[in-house]
Amino acid sequence: MPESGEQNTETNNTQELPEVPVNEAEKKIAELEEQVAQLNDKYLRIYSEFDNFRRRTAKERVEILNTAGEEIIKNLLPVIDNFERALKTNENATDVKAVNEGVNLIAQMFRNILQQKGLQAMTSIGEPFNTDLHEAITEIPSPSPDLKGKVVDEVEKGYSLNGKVIRFAKVVVGA
Repeated sequence: MPESGEQNTETNNTQELPEVPVNEAEKKIAELEEQVAQLNDKYLRIYSEFDNFRRRTAKERVEILNTAGEEIIKNLLPVIDNFERALKTNENATDVKAVNEGVNLIAQMFRNILQQKGLQAMTSIGEPFNTDLHEAITEIPSPSPDLKGKVVDEVEKGYSLNGKVIRFAKVVVGA
C-alpha cells in the first residue's frame, strides 16, 4: 500500500522506440537491405562453389573407377607376352618337359604379380568349416573322426584381397 505522498506508478512493460527522424530510418533500412543483399550474394557464391566441388568430385570418382585396373593390367602385360611366346614355341616343341617348365614359370610370374597387389589364396583343407571363409558345396561322411566339421576337399580355391574375402572357397565338409 502506498504511503501518503507517494504516488502509485505502474511500470510500462513496452519499450518506447526512440524517435528517429524519417531520414535516419530510411538510411538504416537501406543499410540493412544492402547487408541482406551482400549476405545473399555470399550465400549464392558459397552454394555455387559447393555445387561445383560436388560435380568435380563425382567426375573424378568416375574417372578413378574407369582407370582403377590400369596398373594391374600393365603389370599383367608381360605375363600375356610370355604366354604368347609359349604358345608359339608350343607349336613346334617336341620336348614336353621344357614346355611344362615354361608354363609353370609363367604361372609363378602371374601368381607373384597378384600377391604383390595383395591377393592371397586361402588354405582350406583340414581347417574347421567357417562360413566367413567357406561355401559348403556338399557334406560327406568324414573319412576319420578328427575331420568331422572340417573341410575335407576344396572344389574351388578361395581368395582374399588385402585381408578382405573376395571369393569364398567352395568346399566339401566332413559330417
